[in-house]
Amino acid sequence: VQLQASGGGSAQAGDSLRLSCAVSGGVTFRWYTMAWFRQAPGKEREFVGGISGSGFNIDYADSVKGRFTISRDNANGTVSLQMNSLKPEDTAVYYCAADSGSYPWKQDNLYAYWGQGTQVTVSS
Repeated sequence: VQLQASGGGSAQAGDSLRLSCAVSGGVTFRWYTMAWFRQAPGKEREFVGGISGSGFNIDYADSVKGRFTISRDNANGTVSLQMNSLKPEDTAVYYCAADSGSYPWKQDNLYAYWGQGTQVTVSS
């Protein structure tokens, strides 16, 4: 399973960015729970949001609820993270992750597959 994240960049506080992650490797995408994590300099990697294979179960970190939206396109094998009302504290490297489990758990050690990360920088 290969994951390719894209869409990072620089933004001003209050702006929006959209991250995308494409999954390849001959897998049945809808069987995989997908999630986004992020890691800021000097901090541990943290859960941002996750979505189950069917899209029925969705969860977010408290810090992004109401601002970020995760979605998936099972026909095209992609998962997206729409980030609105960005704050400087959202600055981090964002990673997409996948696992064959059925729920978007918040623990990163439950995800078997990871993308390479994309940088998001938000200035005030």
